[in-house]
Amino acid sequence: MPKLAANLSMMFNEVDMMDRFDAAAKAGFKGVEYLFPYDFDAAAIKEALDSNGLEQVVFDFPAGDWAGGERGITIMPDRVSEFRDGVGSACEYAKTLGCTRLTALAGKVPDSADPIALEDTLVENLQYAADEAAKVGATVMVEAINTRDIPGFFVHRTNHTLQVIAQVDRPNVMLQYDIYHMQIMEGDVAIAMKTHTNAIGHIQLADNPGRHEPGTGELNYDFLLPYIDSIGYDGWIGCEYVPAGDTVEGLGWAQKYL
Repeated sequence: MPKLAANLSMMFNEVDMMDRFDAAAKAGFKGVEYLFPYDFDAAAIKEALDSNGLEQVVFDFPAGDWAGGERGITIMPDRVSEFRDGVGSACEYAKTLGCTRLTALAGKVPDSADPIALEDTLVENLQYAADEAAKVGATVMVEAINTRDIPGFFVHRTNHTLQVIAQVDRPNVMLQYDIYHMQIMEGDVAIAMKTHTNAIGHIQLADNPGRHEPGTGELNYDFLLPYIDSIGYDGWIGCEYVPAGDTVEGLGWAQKYL
């Protein structure tokens, strides 16, 4: 049966962030994910996880000025030291929270940038991140993101993501496959997940268009979720969607899995 994790950056935002752990557990979730934990004390998050019987599934390395529109700095040649400092912070949180997956967002291509330099920086930063993450038992996730929502995002195709992972050449670097993003960029998501099952360390979902919960768009999750089981993927599936209305009222699609 699919293991669904609530994305607390998007779901249960009817309440404050630290109250979302309790809300997710009451709705039946056993795992949670979110973008960043760094505004909160790691010990307080750990207490929220443990008191609600939740597993911390994944979170992201620091990704630059998020409020200012940045979406990752892993490709930035002039910000390597900042990225590496962020790796240190993420690994400390991962150790405290027992989190075994950390996502490195590549970032948006700067104006007049040399794509070869960006790719080289990405690979070198991921190698550093993987080596540091291994010390706390964590795997680094690399995710392709659609360029309609985030124009200029450097890694936006599955094959490019896999090529980067091959260049990094570390056993603890895997593909984070986001069904929503890849439906927009490529389609044929079922075959892609089957073809690359062994490379996938985490899956995320949302319907399209709108990035709302399953059942609100064109994707047939009544087919896809059992299908993901059938191809041998037994990891978590993060519900990284924006609820169309009240979070709990919109969970009818998930009740059979919770």
